[in-house]
Amino acid sequence: MKTILRNASLVNEGKQGVSDVLISKQRIEKIAPNIGVDPRQRYMEINAEGKILLPGMIDDQVHFRDPGLRHKASIYSESRAAVAGGITSFMDMPNTIPNTLSLELLEEKYRLASQTSLANYSFFMGISKGNLEEALRIDNERVCGITDDGLYFNDDEGILANYPDFLEQLFRRSESLVALHSEDDAIIHAQTQRYMAQFGKEIPSAFHTKIRTTEACVTATKRVLDLAKKTNVRLHFFHISTGDEAALFEANEQVRAKRITAEACVHHLIFHEEDYAALGDRIKWNPSIKTKSDNERLLKALLENRLDIIATDHAPHTWEEKTGNYFEVKSGGPLVQHALLALIELYLDGKWSLEKLVQKTSHHVAELYRMVDRGYLREGYFADMVLIDLEKETKVDKSQLLYHCQWSPFEGTVFRSSIHQTWVNGALVYDQGRFPSAENGLRMSFEKIR
Repeated sequence: MKTILRNASLVNEGKQGVSDVLISKQRIEKIAPNIGVDPRQRYMEINAEGKILLPGMIDDQVHFRDPGLRHKASIYSESRAAVAGGITSFMDMPNTIPNTLSLELLEEKYRLASQTSLANYSFFMGISKGNLEEALRIDNERVCGITDDGLYFNDDEGILANYPDFLEQLFRRSESLVALHSEDDAIIHAQTQRYMAQFGKEIPSAFHTKIRTTEACVTATKRVLDLAKKTNVRLHFFHISTGDEAALFEANEQVRAKRITAEACVHHLIFHEEDYAALGDRIKWNPSIKTKSDNERLLKALLENRLDIIATDHAPHTWEEKTGNYFEVKSGGPLVQHALLALIELYLDGKWSLEKLVQKTSHHVAELYRMVDRGYLREGYFADMVLIDLEKETKVDKSQLLYHCQWSPFEGTVFRSSIHQTWVNGALVYDQGRFPSAENGLRMSFEKIR
């Protein structure tokens, strides 16, 4: 059976306009002002008048915890929360148990997702000290890239940005996209020792920003940038958190022309250091939350196309893991269910347009990763779409959270819009609090040349 959305307000490719959308066999068959019906066919018609239709958000950085950490989350639970939040595709990090450091373990994650994910999926291959040859063997058309995010380079020590000799080997040999977490370990260690001398293990949560500083971010990012320019690797920077870092990147709206790209995350756009007083360790992330000025400068860098996309870095922990002293509390938090609504708040506050939001959450993500047939509302593309109601509020209540961990930094927040419906590959997977489709998402495909 085909589906027709009637009179939706499409936001796509820098334009807005009212149109009908016809979905058939996972894809968008037609977009036109008034689509006629074939009386011999069966259709499901949806009145979308007054609502905004966007390409589904594509989140290139999540930690869905499968396998090995299901006490925190699973692909099923977090993909369910994602589609309820208008995220139709995700790319997952390798810091599961075991770490995803072999092609065999990588394919096991794809197998799990094929059985349980409501959203489309891809998984990064992990990179560490001992698996360079294995990581270089990934298939670019079937795997989104290589990353160290969430992993240690050498057993339990350091991230890759702090090992320039190894990094240069990887950069010179890789024909895949490499995505990195960029902070300087030496600066972080020195700051940790400084505040341990003052507070012992009971370092206040607000001092996370003073430990994982702007200097730590900028120092590492400059180091990695220099290597990337030297080797011409296809490099992507995860979760840029400071305005000073954002200023290091070149502005270009044609993201395909860039060899070096970068992203901001929702929490680094929304939260700032003053929020520690009310939220405490709920907003403990790595890199840390910075200042209001950094919020503004990151948004400006997105508008100027210095930063290319927006992600969540969704990283759920149990509530027990978010309590304790500074060294016991784990960094990270759940975001996928309300990330898009938080970004729409910036639109409603007049800080950017819906067209720019769509560019940073869908269009540019698809271009950056060279995705096949996703990221746009186009005839022939997969029907990954989200229908937004700008007239209906969403109050974030614990009872409605879909995360396995059952908490959110947004609890108590009232967003001025709501996710009305979400389609993944033409299937209506979320409908005003219900999950009507039994269809699972698909493994995403990419162009061979990155």
